Amino acid sequence: MSFEEAEVLRERAEGFLRNAEDLYEKGVYDLAAFSLEQHCQLMLKYKLLLRTDAYPRTHSLIGLVRELSHLSPNLYSLLENDENLLNLTRIEDFYISARYLPRRFERVEVESTLRFVKEVFKPIVDGV
Repeated sequence: MSFEEAEVLRERAEGFLRNAEDLYEKGVYDLAAFSLEQHCQLMLKYKLLLRTDAYPRTHSLIGLVRELSHLSPNLYSLLENDENLLNLTRIEDFYISARYLPRRFERVEVESTLRFVKEVFKPIVDGV
């Protein structure tokens, strides 16, 4: 893939984060949760694409973090810290629940996860 194609993933990922923030502010928690997952997934795939010129065809954030952590060991902190791992698992569940299940998300779920993405996930992944 070309650098321009990789940039499309990055731009989309950043757009999903902005969308998650906007939807959260509007009280549309289901779609905000889905957008958070899309942001995380696309950022990990973007970083893998830059480093390896490919990425696995998976929706698993934990799988993507594992793959990328082989190239950038500082990502292990997302898997070794219990709170971080639980947040990643919750975000993975957001994808499945928001797409396939008639489940409503609560403000507090999205709020704490949005905080995790902005304060923990994003700084670590941006540093790769």
